[in-house]
This record gives sequence, structure tokens and C-alpha cells, in this order.
Amino acid sequence: SCQTGVTQWIAACSGLLQSTAVQGQCRRMLCGISQRHKAGQFLLSKSCGGLIQANGAIAQQHRSFCNTNKLLSAKDSLQPSEEKVGAFTRIIEAMGFTGPLKYSRWKIKVAALRMYTCCVEKTDYEEFFNRCQMPDTLNSWFLVAQLHVWMCLVRMKQEGRTGKYMCRYIVHCMWEDVEQRGKVMGVNSVVLKQDLRSMVENFYGALFGYDEGILSDDRALAAALWRNLFNRNCEDPRHLELLVEYVRKQVQHLDALSGEDLLLTGEVSWRPLVESNARSILKPLSPVYNDEGL
Repeated sequence: SCQTGVTQWIAACSGLLQSTAVQGQCRRMLCGISQRHKAGQFLLSKSCGGLIQANGAIAQQHRSFCNTNKLLSAKDSLQPSEEKVGAFTRIIEAMGFTGPLKYSRWKIKVAALRMYTCCVEKTDYEEFFNRCQMPDTLNSWFLVAQLHVWMCLVRMKQEGRTGKYMCRYIVHCMWEDVEQRGKVMGVNSVVLKQDLRSMVENFYGALFGYDEGILSDDRALAAALWRNLFNRNCEDPRHLELLVEYVRKQVQHLDALSGEDLLLTGEVSWRPLVESNARSILKPLSPVYNDEGL
């Protein structure tokens, strides 16, 4: 019995030793795995930290680029014609009324009347009639006048809502002047009314043609001048060449004028029809006006 007990005790001890060895091996394996896991965690956290830092730098650069892009786009898009107005102003203008303007309305009307006066008084009509072989009639005078009025409208539409309001009054002054000139010349009221109706249709058609021509090449502008100014009756191409050069240099000359001065005074100067050096565009002198805009 003692031998049996000793044998069982030895077997149990050997089993304990084997289990202890196995547990030691398992413990060493677990320790190695945990160490490798910690090292991997450290490397992963380090790499993730680098990625996070890089991502933050990229995001910061992207934000700065977006802000810069917004500033550039804002500077590029801040044009006088794209004036921001409130909802109340849009509702008023949709109903047919005029919203608040940059300057008072009577100042703009006075400036518009002056600008139209510059169109009809500072233009040498005799030179136009002689060089372009146009008949000296009321219709020929109107065709030359509407060309200069159109160039003023192109310039004033760049000044936002105030400039567009001034354009409407310039056209209003033109039609009143045409009607008064017809009455002074003794034209019958019925005939004058019919002529005014046809003039209105031709005027807005000419505006569309001139706009297309000034935005296109010289051939399109020459075609618009041939249709509207010469009434499809021009056989000398040198006349068209002269008028195309005249319109181009006048539009460039008007662009050099200050918009604030034009809104307050309406003073416009015209370059001669024929000059030695048409490419020399000099900046004109600014007009002088007082506090009331006169």
C-alpha cells in the first residue's frame, strides 16, 4: 500500500511538473504576444499620430487655400453691375418702382440730361454726313445720335443699378428731343407718330446689333453698322472701316472715364472721327463739380 501510495504520489508530482512547464511555456508565449502587441500598438499610434499631424497640416493648407480662393473670387466678382440688394428692394423693383439708389434721383436725371446733350451737341454731324455720304435729314441725324447714345448706355450699364436708372432717363430724353425736333421741322402729327413708332423699333433692334458687334470681331460690328447706320446702303467699304475704328476708340475712351464723375456730372467728350493716331488713348481730364453734383 505504501509503494502504491508512493507510485501515485510520483505520478501526481510528474503531472504537476508537466502542467507547470506547460503553464510556463504558455506564460512565456503570452508575454511575447503581449510585448509584440504593445510594440505594434506603439508603432501604430506613432504612425497614426504622424498621419493625423499630416492630415491636420493638409486640412489647414486646404482651409487657407479655400479662404484665399474665396477672397480672390470675391475680388473678381465684385463688379458694379452685380450689386447686392435686399428682398424689399427686389420686391419694389418687381412692382415697377425704383429702389434706393447711390445718389438722389434728381442728380442722376440732371447728369443723364447732360450726357444726352453731349451726344447731340458735341458731335460733328456735318463731318459724318460728308465722309459717310449720308443725306442731311432728321432720320440721318437720329441714326448718328442713337449710335452715340448706345455707346453711353454701354458705359453706364457698368455702374450698377444707379447706372441702369440713368440709362432709362437718357433714352427718355432722347425720345422727347426727337419729338420736339419733329414738331419744329413742321412734320405732321400723324406722320410724326408713325415715324416715332418705326424709330423705336429700329432703335432697340440697333441696340441688339451693336451689342453683338462690340462683343464680336470687326466683321460683326461692320455688319451692324451697315444694317443700322447706313440702312443697307453703303457701297464703299472704307466708310465701314472708318466707323468701326471710330466706335472701337470711342468705347475705349469712355471706359477710361471715371464712373463716379459720369454719375454726378454726365460730361462726356468725343474723339474726332478722323485722327492721325487713333490708337493713342489718353486718359481724359476729370470734370469739376460742386457738392450738389452740378
